[in-house]
Amino acid sequence: MRGYSFREEWTVAAEPRRVRDVLVDLERYPRWWREVRAVARLSDDDALVVCRSALPYDLELHLHAVHRHDDLLETGIDGDLVGHARYRISPHGAGTRLHFEQDVDVSGRLLGLASRLARPVLVWNHDRMMRSCLSGLRSAV
Repeated sequence: MRGYSFREEWTVAAEPRRVRDVLVDLERYPRWWREVRAVARLSDDDALVVCRSALPYDLELHLHAVHRHDDLLETGIDGDLVGHARYRISPHGAGTRLHFEQDVDVSGRLLGLASRLARPVLVWNHDRMMRSCLSGLRSAV
C-alpha cells in the first residue's frame, strides 16, 4: 500500500487570521517548524520544500496553492509524495481550531518499497513531524 491519509484536529491560542497568515507564509516555515529544512519560492502559488523528520531521508516536495481562503488552505503536493493537504480554519473561543487533512501517495521506487516494508515507522515519523508542526505553530503565532 502506497497511500496515506492523515487527519488531525488542533487548537491554537491565536485568532484565525493570524494562524492563517503564518500557515500561508511558506518561506518562513523553517523558522518555526524544524523538520522543514528548506523552502524555495518558485512563484506566488508554487514552492519547493525539503522536509526531514526523525528518519534519515529527505522528502522533496513541490507545493502548489489551490485555495487560500480565510477558512480553507489547500495545497497540491507533487514530488516524493503526490496528493494534497488542507487546513480548515475556524474560530474556537478566543483562538482557532484547525482541521488538518492530508491524502498522499508515495512516488518513487525506494520510498514505495519503504512504504510497503515499514509503514508503521513511516506513520510514526509523520506523526512526530506533525507534533512538531503544532508546537512550532503555537510558538509562531
